[in-house]
Amino acid sequence: MRQKLLAQLEEQGYKGRIVSAEHLPELQEGIEGHRSQCLFDEELYQEYLTGFEFNRPDSVPKAKSLIVVAIPQPSTRITFRWNGEPVPVLVPPTYLHWEETDKRVEDVLAEALAPAGCRVAQARLPKKLLAVRGGLGHYGRNNISYVPGLGSFHRLAAFYSDLPYPEDNWQEQQMLEKCQTCSACLRVCPTGAITSERFLIRAERCITFHNEKSGDVPFPSWISPSSHNCLVGCLHCQRVCPENKDVVQWIEDGEELSEEETAQLLEGLPLDRLPAAMADKLQRADLSGLVDILPRNLGILLARVRED
Repeated sequence: MRQKLLAQLEEQGYKGRIVSAEHLPELQEGIEGHRSQCLFDEELYQEYLTGFEFNRPDSVPKAKSLIVVAIPQPSTRITFRWNGEPVPVLVPPTYLHWEETDKRVEDVLAEALAPAGCRVAQARLPKKLLAVRGGLGHYGRNNISYVPGLGSFHRLAAFYSDLPYPEDNWQEQQMLEKCQTCSACLRVCPTGAITSERFLIRAERCITFHNEKSGDVPFPSWISPSSHNCLVGCLHCQRVCPENKDVVQWIEDGEELSEEETAQLLEGLPLDRLPAAMADKLQRADLSGLVDILPRNLGILLARVRED
């Protein structure tokens, strides 16, 4: 059953690993241990790292295994018309259509496990840590997870299951071997988030941490406007990473917003006050949940276009 399950994931283009659910305390310690050593910025910890749940869910109370899956994902190009010209802006992998992606993987797992009478449920766990310790991938120097054949262009999804798993792929955290002699991401990071002083990046200095905040929160003065490169998130370190050489140009076109729609978006109106056709377009693009942060982020990118 276990090998059949992994084979069915492969048939869908996914990569997966299964580990014992007995490792839940180690996953929790992996997060809380860093905090106790004051390696996390407290604001970042509260915003990103308090939502994990390390107890088995009511739907699978006797979960015996954890399944982590990597789903290939491209960057998405959203085009905004501005001053009579098209302005293409990228959204990195993982941001868009994640709910339906996770549900699609859950359905694959549920169908595969049904003959054995086993159940599956989505898990709110530190997925990068689970993927690395479960042997699915490795950390890069930039602390992003890399999966063979996919680089960092993937989304991770985690699940509980009552599928027994006597074997185990559990291992110590590992950094990509090539990272030992490569500093490309460190050199390109414009904010000093990646440092040679320690393996754990200073995520509180990452552009991503700041451009995911509510749109009424100004960017710190130490982030240069020229550093911004995506509608949300950041691709600086992923673009230069040698592990991404085969996937970095994997870009799919998303929606295009007219000049009028771009101007309306920049006004910062909530979704329910935008024209219905525009709101539908944002929902199709899966940008509706980001509508509060887009005016600030997009405004900086468009200002750079004007300067150029």
